[in-house]
Amino acid sequence: MKSAVALSEAEQARMNQVHALAAKDAAGVPSLLPLLSEASWSVRREVVAALANAGQPAVGPLCEALKVGRSDETRIAAAVDALASSTADVYPEVFELASNGDPAVVADAAQVLGRRRNPKAVPVLTELVGHRDDNVAVAAIEALGRIGGRSGVDTLITMVKSRNFFRVFPAIDVLGRSGDPRVIAPLAELLQDSTYLFEAARALGRTGETAAIGPIAALLGHPSESVMRVAAVSLWELKGRYTEKYGASDGPDQALGALKPSEAALRRIVNCLSQADADEQVALSWVLGAFGGDGAVAGLKTLLDGAPRVAEAAAQTLKRMGRYSDEQIREALRDGGSARRQVLLRSITRATAAPAVVECLTDADATVRALACDTLARIGSTSSVPSLFRLLGDENPRVTQAAIGAIQALGTVESRRLALQAGTSDDRTVRWAAFRIMAYFGQREALPLFLGALDGGDGRLRDAAIAGLAFLDVPRALEALLDCAKKGDDRTRSAAARALGQWPTPDTQVEAALLRGVHDADAWVRYYACQSLGRLKLENATAHIAPLLADEAGQVRVSAVEALAHFTNTQALDALKRAAEGADEDVQRAALVGLGGSKRPEAFAVLSRAASSHSPATRLVAISAIAESGSSHALFALSKAVRDPDDDVRSAALGYVAAVPTVDATTLLIELMRDRRDLERISEILATPNEGRVAGITAALENADDELAPALTSALVRLKTPDAREALFKVMGFRDVAARKAAAPAIAAFRTPAAYAELQRACEQDPDPRVRQICQVLIAQ
Repeated sequence: MKSAVALSEAEQARMNQVHALAAKDAAGVPSLLPLLSEASWSVRREVVAALANAGQPAVGPLCEALKVGRSDETRIAAAVDALASSTADVYPEVFELASNGDPAVVADAAQVLGRRRNPKAVPVLTELVGHRDDNVAVAAIEALGRIGGRSGVDTLITMVKSRNFFRVFPAIDVLGRSGDPRVIAPLAELLQDSTYLFEAARALGRTGETAAIGPIAALLGHPSESVMRVAAVSLWELKGRYTEKYGASDGPDQALGALKPSEAALRRIVNCLSQADADEQVALSWVLGAFGGDGAVAGLKTLLDGAPRVAEAAAQTLKRMGRYSDEQIREALRDGGSARRQVLLRSITRATAAPAVVECLTDADATVRALACDTLARIGSTSSVPSLFRLLGDENPRVTQAAIGAIQALGTVESRRLALQAGTSDDRTVRWAAFRIMAYFGQREALPLFLGALDGGDGRLRDAAIAGLAFLDVPRALEALLDCAKKGDDRTRSAAARALGQWPTPDTQVEAALLRGVHDADAWVRYYACQSLGRLKLENATAHIAPLLADEAGQVRVSAVEALAHFTNTQALDALKRAAEGADEDVQRAALVGLGGSKRPEAFAVLSRAASSHSPATRLVAISAIAESGSSHALFALSKAVRDPDDDVRSAALGYVAAVPTVDATTLLIELMRDRRDLERISEILATPNEGRVAGITAALENADDELAPALTSALVRLKTPDAREALFKVMGFRDVAARKAAAPAIAAFRTPAAYAELQRACEQDPDPRVRQICQVLIAQ
């Protein structure tokens, strides 16, 4: 974006003129129209925005601008931009443009309709696909592709069969993206024509339907290796699209595996790896995994030293092949270098690989050592604990942390014994790590070691000892902590204040020590004292903490707010409400979080006002608090936030709406889909089980169009719940044809006798020929 500073003096003057005209609303439109030819892109962009925001009064003049004076391409492009982004209902006027006698005008109308992505334009665009002018037809096809294209499938299939060179290519692309099973046969026919072979193969992959696997897989036996590689990429994309539509499933793997080639043909596929690029190698690795066999395993092993994502794909494929490849993975782990080990360690899930993983603990690469620790914990290799202890003194902090985490996760009796031994090591790093481990296990035997470290000169070790004392739950440990809270050293007092917040049975001694900390001269002592009082819910501290909302140290003010948020008394609530509407933004946001967590009805008005703040950061915190509040008014507030102009606020609001267990919340999400907002994110949300999810989706399918229905049925099949499955079968009886067309492929993804029976019934009895045709394709696969 070109800033005002970068504008020339003349440009700035014209920019000011545009802003002044925009402020006049409809009255400024006539003067803005000539500026569509403005030479400066920055100024012209403001003109386009002003006309788009002018609404209905600008629509007629903009359409007229497309019909007359067409010698100025800049003016035409700007008028199209303004209509495409207009806030008005432009459709009556643009539909009229679509019947203009000038093909160039009609093509512009098609472009506007496509960029607005509204399904109501589909009938007009479908008619334009058959226009006598190639440019108009191509513009209409591309516009259908922007909207979704599913509604125009019949017309586009006819266009593909026409073999009109200029129209076939864009039609192939849109048909593939439609995901309609009816497109598979006509696209498969194009594989016989070298002119269209590559595009048709890619389009078949984009359908995401297993019925397309057969035609694509046949290309794996093609004489040309380039065709074979394109086929592999198309199959891999099909797998991805299938997963997006129907959820994780081995359906594509089984369908491809059933077409296993001869050994000679498999060798040709393996030979393709050497000339393939990274994308093609990833695709080929999945293809080889689906076919299986010794030849496939050998080919996959050659990829383990390739580019990181290629090696990762090969490793994951070997992993999916199960025990058949266990030995190969262990061999590859022992024989490979650090790069290969990094890839393989992430894919190991079986304890049988533990000996080979232990060997990786001595690898020269710190990342490999850390990954080996993580892997041993993941596979539950308790026998590797002694080896893990040897890494507590590793020169790389990441490795030390990984070793600590693995030892804690494995949690053996031997770990406790070895930790006590390590706690007396001469290596300070080893002792510190051992203290962390003993604290995690709450080892009372560690008390002498912790007490001994309190008077030592190593601050880091002393901090670990103080933290560990809180988990021992013995009187002597508490005495030591209370003594540390009185020390003259600021660091020791702050560590003690923090640790006292972890004491399992706080008494008056703990409370008194923390209240002294609230008034300590050191800011970090005050910070941790507030934090601990709040964590322990010692509400008697309210009067001591509330004044700290005005503390000179910012971290103390925030900690005071967080502490008050743990309390339920009126004094704490009133203090939070004042802080939430104060001038300190950090304190304000912390108070909003606290008010949300309090779940007090009287706090909602404060949260609601904050949700309209000029600051996106404050709005973000406010909607989080609203979602946490449990208020019956929360969904209404969130329904505004999901349309917020700030991406982060809108994204967070969607996440909160996703968690609301009501039909109304699901209906709100579907309304946003109808508005073409955040489609991918909402699609994922709708596929997440929640109360009201299935009922809301099913209700929407009773009146869904060809673009919305597939997204809704996809959500139902990905929910993988009995009621969602039942709903899909119910949809096959709906009056809405679009819903039935979309439900059929979703039911086919179940791959069950009941699904086959329903498709067979619909194939024979459904009143709509398109539904019957879809079911026929699905049954044939």
